[in-house]
Amino acid sequence: CYQGAYEAEEVIFETRELLSSFFGGVDPGHVVFTLNITYAMNMLLKGLLRHGDHVLVSSMEHNAVMRPIVQLEKQGVCFDRIPCFSDGLPDLSSLPRLVRPETKALVSLHASNVTGIVMPVHEMGRFCREHNLLFLLDTAQTAGVLPVNMMEDNIDGLAFTGHKGLLGPGGTGGFLISDRLADQLSPLLSGGTGSFSHSEEVPVVLPDRFEPGTLNLPGLYGLHAALTWIRETGLHTIRRKEESLFSLFLDGLYTCPGIHVIGHPEHTGNPYVPVVSIQIPGMDTAKAAAILDEEYGIVCRVGLHCAPAAHKTLGTFPEGTLRFSPGYFQEPEEITACIDAVQKLTSR
Repeated sequence: CYQGAYEAEEVIFETRELLSSFFGGVDPGHVVFTLNITYAMNMLLKGLLRHGDHVLVSSMEHNAVMRPIVQLEKQGVCFDRIPCFSDGLPDLSSLPRLVRPETKALVSLHASNVTGIVMPVHEMGRFCREHNLLFLLDTAQTAGVLPVNMMEDNIDGLAFTGHKGLLGPGGTGGFLISDRLADQLSPLLSGGTGSFSHSEEVPVVLPDRFEPGTLNLPGLYGLHAALTWIRETGLHTIRRKEESLFSLFLDGLYTCPGIHVIGHPEHTGNPYVPVVSIQIPGMDTAKAAAILDEEYGIVCRVGLHCAPAAHKTLGTFPEGTLRFSPGYFQEPEEITACIDAVQKLTSR
């Protein structure tokens, strides 16, 4: 009567293996499932940081990082923001003077959800290794879009979401942790795990220690299917098409008179994921988004994108931006139609 349960457990384990392979080969048992990346970041930050600890964060962070850290500040955790330039890249030269004896970790997003700029993760990881800091990475914009290798980049905690670049259902996500971080991380939640049921103590083994209660089995089945498709299609194949569509879109934006493209200086060698924000001088961003939706059937995100720190860094706070993100399943003619619609907006 438990055959179905055994089959489900096999799918979940295969999903852990797929994610382990995607992110550089940590032990599949160190892959922990949560409801989304926000849960994952909360579990990493609040499970790690204690009164008296100090942490470094970039000035481009999403509120999935900043709200937990600001909460922790009220409990005696200190933080400093790593200054970033106007394109969103961090000033790595500032890192040595920001480190204190009590600094425990550096936390950064992998790519900005506002501009798409990709952070220099390898260099940040090397700095953490040299200064004995834990390195936590938010891959909301890059998982399934860019290759990530926890071992090569010295990443101790990697948080991911299933419903973006990994093409899975909503309500899926989690984190991967190194042995070093696992030894220091306390579980925020506890309860039944289906294992070690003779004891009322939280299990010490992974992933049970961090996965109390029933997992989102339908969602994880969907994530398993999506990861399998990405592996069969090839991350580089997906990346090539998305880069082609994004280049077409970005080149088109620069032909639109008056458009202010945020954080994408022309002729730059900086890597980006396919995310771009714009402002149209003299037009409210919410109004522009409404026109694109109602008149052209184009859906985009408007406002501050849950990232006020990034907008303050970029000089777009408090008005925010209009954000576009071309994806693999779109075609060049759709990109051209979107550019035409934006161009018409500028002439209103």
